Amino acid sequence: QVQLVESGGGLVQPGGSLKLSCAAFGFGLDDYAIGWYRQAPRKERAGVLCIGRSGAVTYYTDSVKGRFTISRDDARNTVYLQMNSLETEDTAVYYCAAMSRRMYRGGCPADVGPSTRTDYWGKGTLVTVSS
Repeated sequence: QVQLVESGGGLVQPGGSLKLSCAAFGFGLDDYAIGWYRQAPRKERAGVLCIGRSGAVTYYTDSVKGRFTISRDDARNTVYLQMNSLETEDTAVYYCAAMSRRMYRGGCPADVGPSTRTDYWGKGTLVTVSS
């Protein structure tokens, strides 16, 4: 079965760290750029950042620059999101998505929005930042 599965979410205090994983099953991640999105309570889902096949990173949310890093291990078919110095505003369900291979050819779109094409989505993992 083709799917993306996120893991690693949980409850953390402000200033803490979490590492999320996005594992692919049934297909090879090495063909895809992988993006992380998040949906905070009462807000729309928004792109956070993306990593291309080459390892190039594109940020979509300025507030995470310097705090969040993304990496990939194609041998493990997994992409990681390291989140440091977490803030209460980072509380959200975090999703990973495989960007359309046909449209983006392994690269990340310059920006994401309603017209962004994706091939696969995970079901999300909840991150709660609270004291």
